[in-house]
Amino acid sequence: MAERERRQAPPYGGVFRARTRVMDREDLRRAVWRMAHEIIESNHGAGDLALIGLQTGGVPLAGALAEALVSITDDPVDVGSLDVAFYRDDIGLRPVLPEAVTEIPWNLDGRVVVLCDDVLFTGRTIRAALNALADYGRPRSVQLAVMVDRGHRELPIRPDYVGKNLPTRRDEVVDVHADGVDLGEMLR
Repeated sequence: MAERERRQAPPYGGVFRARTRVMDREDLRRAVWRMAHEIIESNHGAGDLALIGLQTGGVPLAGALAEALVSITDDPVDVGSLDVAFYRDDIGLRPVLPEAVTEIPWNLDGRVVVLCDDVLFTGRTIRAALNALADYGRPRSVQLAVMVDRGHRELPIRPDYVGKNLPTRRDEVVDVHADGVDLGEMLR
């Protein structure tokens, strides 16, 4: 869970309490390596790829995938970041502030874009990202890589590459960080 989501998750300003470590650092490394191989296999190499991490949780995943792709193929991979705060459909329902800058310094026309995020939940962030991408060009295709798919989709969005499928209750919180993935809840 990105810091922005942690601050905005009810109870607002609550504290995350981890209950279970679902993945450790080594599990994350293996998942990234596997996802990188799947991306190469699906796209017949890494030549046309552009990885775009969603701010803030998807940026580290995009960077880790890029490192793995380069070490496997020796092809350079463009990596960017995208903040979708102003493209969300819940602006009036909760406070929305841009967390970090969008950095897509190249044209997306005709490229294969892999959106990267830490946790896929309702699908609304990905919907917002698809709307935002239209401002940067017309990709040949858009694929989705997530470290954790926790279900509870509200929109017809499905990831192409998943580190771990983790069925959760709606009130649980998934926190992806450099040391692993924790499952817990927000406390006041």
